Amino acid sequence: MPQLRKGFTLLELMIVVFLIVMIYALVFTYFSNEEKKPEALTPLTLKSTLSDAGMLNGHTTLLCTDECRRCYLRQGILGSFEPYENGVDLQQAELYLLDADRELSLAEYGRYKDKKISLKLDFYPNGSSTKAVLKTPGGIFYLPAYFGKPQKVDSLDEAKELWMKDTELISKTGDFY
Repeated sequence: MPQLRKGFTLLELMIVVFLIVMIYALVFTYFSNEEKKPEALTPLTLKSTLSDAGMLNGHTTLLCTDECRRCYLRQGILGSFEPYENGVDLQQAELYLLDADRELSLAEYGRYKDKKISLKLDFYPNGSSTKAVLKTPGGIFYLPAYFGKPQKVDSLDEAKELWMKDTELISKTGDFY
């Protein structure tokens, strides 16, 4: 009478373990090699999205035309603008800057490729960027130059107050010396 087996042989266990390791290795390398696409650019994530994607190398300029439907990135001051191929959620954005009279005024940058420039932001090697106020259909956003995170505000006046407060803080940094 044949005897019943009550377990696996060592060879069978080694083959099963080998197959599991091979499947795990193939799946793991597939997912680790897949490039992570940046999130869509929004007023609150402009700088962080570009930075996390490794697109801020040295002086970088983001330029958007056609009511922010088309955006371009330029690495360095003398580089050429390359199309930004990832998502952009900045449609109908208006860029405001503080003028010499300390009033927020709509920025005018001219044209690029025969399209009106609607947004132009510079990102510098020291981690700073263009200080600006963005007005979109989704709200008004204050984008600080140095410290802090972009924030949504209720009005252009509130954005101006934040701008002036940041300017005052930066101008008084030497007071404690």
